[in-house]
Amino acid sequence: MSDLLDDVVTRLFTDRVTPDLLHAAETGRWPAELWDAVEENGLTLPLVPEAKGGAGGTWGDAHVVMRAAGRHAVPLPLPETIVAAWFLTESGLEVPSGPMTLAPVHRGERLRLARAGNGWTLSGTAARVPWGRSAKHVVVVADPDARPHVALVAAGDYRVTEDRSLGLEPRDTLVFDGAAVAAAAPIGARVPPDAVWFYGALARSAQMAGGLDYLVGQTTRYATERRQFGKPIGAFQAIQWQLAILGEQAAAAGMAAAHAFRAADRGDPAFEIAVAKVRVGEAAGIGASIAHQVHGAIGFTHEHALQLVTRRLWSWRAEFGGEGWWAARLGRSVAARGADALWPFLTAR
Repeated sequence: MSDLLDDVVTRLFTDRVTPDLLHAAETGRWPAELWDAVEENGLTLPLVPEAKGGAGGTWGDAHVVMRAAGRHAVPLPLPETIVAAWFLTESGLEVPSGPMTLAPVHRGERLRLARAGNGWTLSGTAARVPWGRSAKHVVVVADPDARPHVALVAAGDYRVTEDRSLGLEPRDTLVFDGAAVAAAAPIGARVPPDAVWFYGALARSAQMAGGLDYLVGQTTRYATERRQFGKPIGAFQAIQWQLAILGEQAAAAGMAAAHAFRAADRGDPAFEIAVAKVRVGEAAGIGASIAHQVHGAIGFTHEHALQLVTRRLWSWRAEFGGEGWWAARLGRSVAARGADALWPFLTAR
């Protein structure tokens, strides 16, 4: 299934995600036809059971879609929709059609879910929500009592203040002022209370790994085409050395992200997500630097596709916790287990 899925997403994104489409999206134009094609091909619901209209796949299948989305810089909330649909399904709620996003995305923010007759209302502010203006629904994890809940809020029931990331993707502030909740339920047993933070980091790791795949291909190709002193610049040892480092970083990032998704299928991915966000984030920084060094000034120009990916890499690297936050969490978890437990714990994963 993963091989078939990879063929579908690669063909779809290669044909439809053009530089012109990306530039238009960065000016605020919603790529409606691209979203319709993604939804028609079932790419938004790989984790939803077949009985509920999904593909009945695994996190490994979701990894294929998210990594391809990063490799092609797909200007859609596709990873957010995949994760949101899983939250809803695991909590026994129906998954609506259309793009979705997640909130809140910062650990210090809390949204208040309160009873209102037979239903619920939601209050509070969530900043820098990915694709907030474009989502038809927002999936929220809130804690109205002793047990966290998953809540679904429709667009139009909250205020949106628009903003953008370095990658020129929407990162909007959503204000819920007693907003009507379309549906709510106690959080599923496999969904942790800080699920938005963890699974948001998981999604960004896959996207960055995909972006690094693009950097390897694009930079290697450019190094064989660009000639200096009578030969391709890729023939110079200094460039070859940099390309080798870039390939090494991309391979390590891809392995870390893939392993985190395999852990998600096992049901206990917290350690692997932390490792992936650190390792992939570091690789994104190193990889983008090398790619721009090899390309020279042309890689920064509006007309060149390289900056469409590197700007997103820099943005995704900081979202849902940067390397510093996740590294500190890893350090605390290792210290809590004790030195003697580290090697057995690692080899058991």
